[in-house]
Amino acid sequence: MTDTVSGSDKSLSFEKTWGSSTSSGYCSGDSDSEFEQYFTARTSFLHKPKKEKDEQVEWGKKQDLSVTEIQQKVKEYNAQINSNLFMNLNKDGSYTGFIKVQFKLLRPVSVPPPRKGTATQVAAGKKTGGVKRRTSFYLPKDTSKHLHISSRTCAREVIEALLKKFTVVDNPGKFALFERTKRHDQVFLRKLSDDERPLHLRLCAGPNDKALSLVLKENETGEVNWDAFSMPELKNFVRMLQREEEEHVKQIVQRYALARTRMQEAQAASPTPGGSTPG
Repeated sequence: MTDTVSGSDKSLSFEKTWGSSTSSGYCSGDSDSEFEQYFTARTSFLHKPKKEKDEQVEWGKKQDLSVTEIQQKVKEYNAQINSNLFMNLNKDGSYTGFIKVQFKLLRPVSVPPPRKGTATQVAAGKKTGGVKRRTSFYLPKDTSKHLHISSRTCAREVIEALLKKFTVVDNPGKFALFERTKRHDQVFLRKLSDDERPLHLRLCAGPNDKALSLVLKENETGEVNWDAFSMPELKNFVRMLQREEEEHVKQIVQRYALARTRMQEAQAASPTPGGSTPG
């Protein structure tokens, strides 16, 4: 697969934070004592991310096309292209072409540590005593990537290829590919099944991204699939929950203590029953 990357032109400034637990996003690791380096403020583990306004609709899968129909659609598709991102027919009836995938991730992604022997890792080894570390960060907004794929490439393979291009080590099962379409001034979002063919969808819709675009998002299933996480990740989540619980308990105790103090002050300022009001 060949690819090109595009993103926000503005340079990003990150706040570097060190800790022994992950941020609110998913991270992968091999050691419980591993240090993570991430570049975003932490958010509550219990807070659910805001959902997009796009309405999710289960549309039927596109019907298979005959060889003649594919040839005609490829010809029509290439006639509308203003770049060199053409589709090409193969002798076996398959075809190849480019798809553009937009990243709409709300959580940070994890990448492996620097290779052994690099100056960065040598310097880090002196500070951490040789303990492994990994980096988690948020991808810039409006990040997108072009992939050159075959008509036989399925959605799951596209996700794996995207993660590989960005050297993301998170479990591919934590992500899903979505088809975003616009009809009658309404935007619809449909999750692709693992065996759907993104290039086929692109061919049927034409090259116009406004008619159809592909989006990579977190795989929100309504319930967290804890089996998809490693033991270090689960331990990190438990520590995060414990810290949040302690913080909530502290806030509740402080709130009740303040209310008690105000009631006691009000009682002290009130006249006693049967007594005279201070002049």
